[in-house]
Amino acid sequence: MTASEYTVYSVQVSHTSHTKEIQHMSDFASFKKSSKSTLGKIAKELEKVTKGGGENSYKDDRFWKAEVDKTGNGYAVIRFLPAPPSEDLPWVRIFSHGFQSKGGWYIENCPTTIGQKCPVCEANNELWNSGNEDDKNIARERKRKLSYISNIMVIDDPVNPANNGKVFLFRYGKKIFDKINDKMNPQYKDEDAVNPFDFWQGANFKLKIRNVEGYTNYDKSEFSAPAPLLDGNDKELEALWRTEYSLQEFVKPDQFKSHAELKTKFQSVINGSASSKAENMDLSEDEEETEQKFTPKFPAKEAKSPGREVKPKNEDSDDDALDYFKRLANDE
Repeated sequence: MTASEYTVYSVQVSHTSHTKEIQHMSDFASFKKSSKSTLGKIAKELEKVTKGGGENSYKDDRFWKAEVDKTGNGYAVIRFLPAPPSEDLPWVRIFSHGFQSKGGWYIENCPTTIGQKCPVCEANNELWNSGNEDDKNIARERKRKLSYISNIMVIDDPVNPANNGKVFLFRYGKKIFDKINDKMNPQYKDEDAVNPFDFWQGANFKLKIRNVEGYTNYDKSEFSAPAPLLDGNDKELEALWRTEYSLQEFVKPDQFKSHAELKTKFQSVINGSASSKAENMDLSEDEEETEQKFTPKFPAKEAKSPGREVKPKNEDSDDDALDYFKRLANDE
C-alpha cells in the first residue's frame, strides 16, 4: 500500500468510526430522552403481570371482537381476508372442551383438532354407549366446542373507530361459518357463488349482534354485494396481505397437551382435586355434531351437520364461550 493509499484508507476508517460514534451517541441520546416516559409503560406492563386472572391475563390484542351496548346489541362491518402468505386456507378450526365438575373447570384444546386421541372424547364415547340417559347428559355437557379463526380487516367499528382499516384475528363459531359456506355454495340457482375471502371478488360482512332471550344472536348478519377491497389496488392489497397473522400457529402440536397430561387433568376435575379457576384457553360455541358418536371425523369439505347445542348456549347463540366459562369460574 502506497503512502497516498494508506492516507485515504486511514481517513475512511476514521470517518466510519466517527460516524458510528455519532450514531451511537444519537441512539443513546434518544434513549435518555425517552427514559422519563418509560416508567409509565413498565408500570402498565407490570400491572398486567402481577394482577393475575381477569381479562388481561388471557387477552390477545391480535384478536378483534365487536362490542355491544347495554342491551346486548351491536353492529360492525368486517372483511374476511385470504390465507396469509405460505398458508393454504383462510381459516383454521379448533376443537376445545370447557366444562365444570367436582374438581373445578376443565378448559383445554382438544387434540382431535390435529387428529390425535382425546381422553375426554374417549370417556364421552363410553358414557354415550352405556345407554343410560344420565350418562348421555354428562357426555353432552362435556362435548367438544368448535371455533374458527380467520384474518379480517375491520371496515367499520362504530364503538372503536381507531380499529378501522386494521388487520386482526377474528374468532367465530359454526353459525357464522355456515353463512360463509352458504355464500360460497348457494342453495338456489339464481344466486352466484361468492368467495368472501377474496380481495377482488369478495364481500364485506355486516355483523349484526342481537340479544335474544339473554343469548347473543347473529342471525341478522349478512354479506354485502361483492366489491373489491381497497378499490382493487394491488399494491395496497399486497401490503395488507403481508401484514396478516399466521393461522397455522394455532394448530401446531405444541398448542396441545399430551394425552397423559390431559387424562391426569380430566381425572382430577371429575374426581374433585383440580383448581376451581379457569385456565388461559379460548373456546367458542358448541360443535353441532350428531350424538351417535363422539369420536371426531374430518370430512374433506366442511359441511353442516344436524344436531343441537348444549349448555351454556342455546340453539340461536353463536357467542364466544370463553367469556362465559371464565366469568363463571372467576365468580366462584
